[in-house]
Amino acid sequence: MDLNFNKNEDHNKLLLSSLRQRLAKVKLGGGQKSIDKQHEKGKMTARERINYLLDPKAKSIEIAAFAGEDMYEEHGGCPSGGVVIKIGYVKGKQCLVVANDATVKAGAWFPITAKKNLRAQEIAIENRLPIIYLVDSAGVYLPMQDEIFPDKEHFGRIFRNNAIMSSMGITQISAVMGSCVAGGAYLPIMSDEALIVDKTGSIFLAGSYLVKAAIGETIDNETLGGATTHCEISGVTDYKAKDDKDALDTIKNIIDKIGDYDKAGFNRAKPIKPKENPEDIYGIIPRSRTDQYDMYEIIKRLVDDSEFDEYKAGYGKTIITAYARIDGWAVGIVANQRQLVKTKSGEMQFGGVIYNDSADKATRFIANCNQKKIPLVFLQDVTGFMVGSKSEHSGIIKDGAKMVNAVSNSVVPKFTIVIGNSYGAGNYAMCGKAYDPRLIVAWPSAELAVMSGNSAAKVLLQIETASLKKKGKTITKEQEDELFKKIKDRYDAQVSPYYAAARIWTDAIIDPLDTRTWISMGIEAANHSPIEKKFNMGILQV
Repeated sequence: MDLNFNKNEDHNKLLLSSLRQRLAKVKLGGGQKSIDKQHEKGKMTARERINYLLDPKAKSIEIAAFAGEDMYEEHGGCPSGGVVIKIGYVKGKQCLVVANDATVKAGAWFPITAKKNLRAQEIAIENRLPIIYLVDSAGVYLPMQDEIFPDKEHFGRIFRNNAIMSSMGITQISAVMGSCVAGGAYLPIMSDEALIVDKTGSIFLAGSYLVKAAIGETIDNETLGGATTHCEISGVTDYKAKDDKDALDTIKNIIDKIGDYDKAGFNRAKPIKPKENPEDIYGIIPRSRTDQYDMYEIIKRLVDDSEFDEYKAGYGKTIITAYARIDGWAVGIVANQRQLVKTKSGEMQFGGVIYNDSADKATRFIANCNQKKIPLVFLQDVTGFMVGSKSEHSGIIKDGAKMVNAVSNSVVPKFTIVIGNSYGAGNYAMCGKAYDPRLIVAWPSAELAVMSGNSAAKVLLQIETASLKKKGKTITKEQEDELFKKIKDRYDAQVSPYYAAARIWTDAIIDPLDTRTWISMGIEAANHSPIEKKFNMGILQV
């Protein structure tokens, strides 16, 4: 191991340390005081409820932990979007759990809360995964109601999805463990089975104050919509629990009796750990975005026994295509190669760039994986498609369109890992969020944007200086440097993986060593949903 490896390792471990610190802060939700108040009411926090529900020592993954980070500061913030979402195991059965965090604005829904809940339902629908809602919410955050209430991807879509999932036979179980008001009251009641915790849970379309104002009736919330009312008078809920743990134990017993699911039939062998040390990844990923590294070395540390079968190894070298296994599951890997590579004709190709031949190879490989029913794993470190007269005359747009077409129409589950750069159309061709990966995660070393901060700042600086000159203003070299720095700093903040994670452009920022777990659990979830469509790329210009 050389000095460069050690410097890379130090850099990436610092990024990982920052990730862990930020996650620790996120897990406090609305803060320790709010957590203490929750406990004083005899209630568990959202994370405590999920931890109690999920099987101990079994693996789990958290979706969109950074949702809402550094957003809504004028409203006091919304850590983790005010809701915690995990995929884990209940009585050995893989489930998705959604828990309102009442320590954050009493569990009120911000715009990002709705987006995060819809992402959870999307995962459940795509994978036909049982979903459990742990409800404790004051409803829509009224100061922002215009951004959450009426549109297609807003609050109402949640209940539409409840109905769709019910028609698909996807198990939905709700436990009302605190407030459940107004439109939100429909969510538990549109589930298959609903529980309510005595004295702390309540369900009503309008609370006692609004009832008094609207129709003049005086009534307390417990009588209006408490556990006894809904279990013994209205029949709205199916089970009355004495406390949070009792409700969660009941859910465990219900899940325990669910029958087996129809399987997609993805191939799995006995898992084997990588032969090469996965921790080497920290030393392989370079500190600089422009430095080269060998993606083959990353793949060896992600796949079983560090073995893979490469497809078209000598052709289209800026994209690696290979069959392998990850935690026993058969996968097809499509990975950008960031090294400068030489073609058979002796021509050098820039790493991280998609050329005509690499796009053509990837298209063929994606089609093959669809034919063989092999899930796809995309390892992104891409700066985009090759530009210039030679590429344009060779039809790079046509070849790129073929690859995008193959990714778009793929019927096998896709999983995307953003390792480094994820720029421009390269993000699309390598299965960015717009192309429906079942899960998409980023390493701390990732960047997502139209182009790099440096390139974008140069373009924006040219536009800005040209505008000033048109107005008759002169700009000194010092002013130009200062303006460049200002533009680049602003742009760099937007290409950060945390900026993307806050807006749920990715499902998580993860330790590279957790990549195998995410892919394995993702394929296991996808195996719940048999493939019903045939792969068809439609009309192509060949």
